Amino acid sequence: MKRTYTWAAKPARRNLTVADLRAGKGRRQFTQVTANTAEEAAAAAAANIDLIICNSHNVEAVRAGKDELFLTAAMGLPDFPTPDDILREALRALGAGADAVMTARSMDVVAMLAKEDIPVMGHLGLVPRKSTWVGGLRAIGRTADEALELFERFRRLEEAGACLVEAEVIPGPVMAAISERSGLITVSLGSGAGADVMYLFMEDICGDNENPPRHARAYGDLAGLRRRLREERVAALRAFRADAMAGAFPGPKETAGIEPGELDRFLDRLGARSAAS
Repeated sequence: MKRTYTWAAKPARRNLTVADLRAGKGRRQFTQVTANTAEEAAAAAAANIDLIICNSHNVEAVRAGKDELFLTAAMGLPDFPTPDDILREALRALGAGADAVMTARSMDVVAMLAKEDIPVMGHLGLVPRKSTWVGGLRAIGRTADEALELFERFRRLEEAGACLVEAEVIPGPVMAAISERSGLITVSLGSGAGADVMYLFMEDICGDNENPPRHARAYGDLAGLRRRLREERVAALRAFRADAMAGAFPGPKETAGIEPGELDRFLDRLGARSAAS
């Protein structure tokens, strides 16, 4: 663990720093998953995941468990419309314990953040919220011309001062060729194994998504567990109602008793009181 400080000047410990990630480029690969709660962050740490990323609104929740994984705070596009909003949120998230911020905004926005020495992750390839410009959800870089334009965008992002980039749904060979020619720490989401970081959403890994994307692979079945929990809940409620209506619940085990002598005394006194009234 590395000793660091947060942007709020609080001592912290981290498994990785930006310097470690840069030193590892081309030498080793890392893993990244989403984590938006302390419980999810703890699970990632227990599984030896290297990096986590969360919505910037959830940084405090993720860090609540004293999590020590390198954390990127993703700033939602509609949530922070102006450069001032973005800078303010980036500083707030870093002060709360994030180690980097992620934005899919313009190169100018990236440059603004980078000028403040903020570690920035950009977003290139398929950016789902901007997919109308490319005809919908599809791989980016499947022609030579498009791949070259994509490479230029990687180059411009690096020049703007970003240190990481989420590279989404780019053909594997194109991603590999770009990554080895870029100083950016490339984070592959559906872009093959030729990047520096392998990334998937936690819900996709854990099988908690009923409509997973093509690039995902489920290693668990949380959706099935949730479905079985729902079915078990309904079955239990039905059984309870059936027993209650049939007189089978509550039974002796669920009902408090009274000594026979005490019951007789109670009934005698109750009878006497009723007769007197």
